[in-house]
Amino acid sequence: MSKGCTHIAGIQDITPSALGCEDCLKSGSRWLHLRICRTCGHVGCCDDSPNRHATAHFHATGHPVIEGYDPPEGWGWCYVDEVLFDLSKRKTPHNGPIPRYD
Repeated sequence: MSKGCTHIAGIQDITPSALGCEDCLKSGSRWLHLRICRTCGHVGCCDDSPNRHATAHFHATGHPVIEGYDPPEGWGWCYVDEVLFDLSKRKTPHNGPIPRYD
């Protein structure tokens, strides 16, 4: 699955920036699923969430690789090369309980 991605070798073991989407928590918004930047640890919401903060973080920083973070999904995505790959053996652990919106 990782064929064709030039950024996989650069992924880092990181510390999550927040216990949920960092930007949604600041603004009082809600999210569906979380993504974590494997360059700096920014936690952002997925593209099915109203604000798409993970993708916005990529556009603002150029950090290429995210991980499906909540629930821990075991996959990575490179925005630049548009490649999905396996991170099941390198999942980022949660650093506390993730808020839920029911």
